[in-house]
Amino acid sequence: ADICATIQFKSPETTETFVLWWSYGDSKTKVTGDRNERKKTDGKILEIPSIPNPFPELCCSPFASVLSASLLPKATSRTKQVIKVYSEDDSSKTLEIPTDITARDVCQLLILKNHYIDDHNWTLFEELTHTGLERAIEDHELVMEVQSNWGMEEENRFYFRKNYVKYEFFKNPVSFFPDHMISFSSETNAAVKHSGILQMFLSSSTYPEIHGYLHAKEQGKKSWKKLYFVLRRSGLYFSTKGTSKEPRHLQFFCEFSNSDIYMSLTGKKISGAPTNYGFCFKPNKSGGTRDLKQLCADDEQSRTCWMTAIRLFKYGMQLYQNYTQPYQGRSGCSPLSMTPMRSISENSLVAMDFSGHRSRIIENPTEALSVAVEEGLAWRRRGCLRLNSHCSPIALSNMAIHRSQSWFHHKISRDEAQRLILQHGLVDGVFLVRDSQSNPRTFVLSLSHGLKIKHFQIVPLEDDGKLFYTLDDGHTRFTDLIQLVEFYQLNKGVLPCKLKHYCARIPL
Repeated sequence: ADICATIQFKSPETTETFVLWWSYGDSKTKVTGDRNERKKTDGKILEIPSIPNPFPELCCSPFASVLSASLLPKATSRTKQVIKVYSEDDSSKTLEIPTDITARDVCQLLILKNHYIDDHNWTLFEELTHTGLERAIEDHELVMEVQSNWGMEEENRFYFRKNYVKYEFFKNPVSFFPDHMISFSSETNAAVKHSGILQMFLSSSTYPEIHGYLHAKEQGKKSWKKLYFVLRRSGLYFSTKGTSKEPRHLQFFCEFSNSDIYMSLTGKKISGAPTNYGFCFKPNKSGGTRDLKQLCADDEQSRTCWMTAIRLFKYGMQLYQNYTQPYQGRSGCSPLSMTPMRSISENSLVAMDFSGHRSRIIENPTEALSVAVEEGLAWRRRGCLRLNSHCSPIALSNMAIHRSQSWFHHKISRDEAQRLILQHGLVDGVFLVRDSQSNPRTFVLSLSHGLKIKHFQIVPLEDDGKLFYTLDDGHTRFTDLIQLVEFYQLNKGVLPCKLKHYCARIPL
């Protein structure tokens, strides 16, 4: 493993050619002369001054390989990798990120790049396209570690969208842990309130126990078997004898430390699950679909309870820290040091009154609020008069001004609407508006409430040549869908809850 060079020395008397080898191991130069041109004196080889090693950075042990790691450029303290993140409209953005960046910091980078409002609901998702599985990556997880578990032949994706249900169980634990699915150890008082359930999940000394029936896919078979499962801190077990919880009847099914839990998006279609409420465990280092442990619940409330309890058992206090301190990550990309939530110009805005001869600053907050409301109503009246003066109500409906709204989804099916709401999280008030497939003149409001998705038909009514839209058979009428949505965002009316969060396909 030497480097060879040929050097010619010219003088008036003769021309001498020398072949030189530099050894990597030391800086000494081996010199031999050309057999025909060199002059030998008393059997001694002509000596020339030692030539410095021209490649000192290649110097290493004589026993080391030329292509050893010591010859390669040294990695910087924070190497970077490239990932591709998709949005709901299948647009994508390529990011160069440090290898130690967390999922929360990736979301923050995308929020800043796209000038979105950060309401702590933005989430990075991992979707396994070939199996129809998806999970929300926890805020503290390292993104490159997640990607390193993907196989070369797998076409998996990162998705960026909102997830309203991510930490909702900290705000409303009653909806996530029904009484018939939860029990407590013998040394714990059974009359624990729901406010204390989360304390027990986060404690290492005591724990609640989740139990109920689940459909399990038998390994190596296409059949599913309904069994009674028990979830404890040590893992998930199923009973071999009815609903017995005796140790001799409980058989180990799966543990959480080396596995991730995924929600099944197309369980019935791919694996033949008996219901649409499937989920599964996938080992971090998996050999394929044969290592999946697939389960299926009877309803959405049951699946949500199982998956939420497993997250709490696996991550414990880390989830609570993610919820209370969303900006603490390893990579040092804290948005608190990047940019404020509001710009300086926004913070300097004041309410002004231009009705008199001289303008004045409105210092009273109550007066400023009333002026803002009046201005909004006046703007609405001016807009309606302007439109009505140029076109008829029927022509106005054909203009379809609601199509520009983020909450409106044109010509999507009922199943697609349910999938969108489910992916954004089954929190009370998550909604979208879509065209009705059964009646082309009507619309449908799809709304999440009580871990269920309900659909309400928006019917157009014509009265004295004017077109109105209503949800309650004409008792409350609106000139367009924008007015309807704005009203039910402020008033519950005939709906089970107010409209709070809309589902939108936001591009990157």
